[in-house]
Amino acid sequence: MLTTARKQKNAGGRMPLAEHLRELRNRLLTSLLAVLAVTVVAAVFYQELIDFLLRPILDSVGCVDGSLRQANGEPCADMTINGLIAPFSIALKVSLMSGVVLASPIWLYQLWAFLAPGLHTRERTYALTFVGAGVPLFLGGAVLAYVILPQTATVLLDFTPQDTKNLLPVDDYLDLVTRMVIVFGLAFELPLLLVLLNITGALTGKRLAGWWRGMLMGIALFSAFATPTGDPLTMLSLAAPIALLCVIALVICLLNDRRRARSDPDAGLGDDEASPLGPGPQDVGAAEPVGAAPHVTAQAGPAQGRRLTAHDDIT
Repeated sequence: MLTTARKQKNAGGRMPLAEHLRELRNRLLTSLLAVLAVTVVAAVFYQELIDFLLRPILDSVGCVDGSLRQANGEPCADMTINGLIAPFSIALKVSLMSGVVLASPIWLYQLWAFLAPGLHTRERTYALTFVGAGVPLFLGGAVLAYVILPQTATVLLDFTPQDTKNLLPVDDYLDLVTRMVIVFGLAFELPLLLVLLNITGALTGKRLAGWWRGMLMGIALFSAFATPTGDPLTMLSLAAPIALLCVIALVICLLNDRRRARSDPDAGLGDDEASPLGPGPQDVGAAEPVGAAPHVTAQAGPAQGRRLTAHDDIT
């Protein structure tokens, strides 16, 4: 039975390096077991899954009855499998990809649970929110990759020479699908990562707002490399949702900074910045005269006319 190292931390929430590594090992092992369990279940429904993945490209560029052209005159493609062990490797690949996608709620929660001990008690309450937002975002990216697959196939097959038939190996096609699903899903997690950095205090909304030019350029470059076709429409279909989610993340970060500033005015100060000590020096008004005490006045009488020495006591 896996035990977490969190129970062994001290009251200050600190753990030695060995305990951090043990905690990371347990979280990774739990995530791998979850992915493995879902992969085994997905292997039972392998035929339904492979039909689901092949349907977009067959509907867009597939041909029937051995014809070389689609109804619109464009070249079509036939899905092929080469090799004796290729069907088994394809089944394993489809099942593993399904395990990673469908087990995303578990490994996303394990990621948050590993980071949670370094947060304050109030910040740990965001765990369910993190998982509740992370899973739909990852699945949303995966669905987007699946939706644009027909357009991707159409653009790529437009380069096929005339009077030729395009044979598409299923394993190569699944490699493309796997890359797009994983990359699109992780790309949609970027805004959630920005919010997480803001909650932990590592990134402020003001600093994030100052990076908007670089972020737009980075999103555009990432979309260009992540999409296999490189055409503007496919790139825009990935870049636009990520940019919109980053804007939403920026608004959330700014609202969280405003809430934190109301509860702690010194929250936005850096480690080398001094907090204000008060309103500063103020006028105290005119000095008031203070009379001597009666017993001091009585003792001062005999001392008049002679010089006081260090042995005289006027108190």
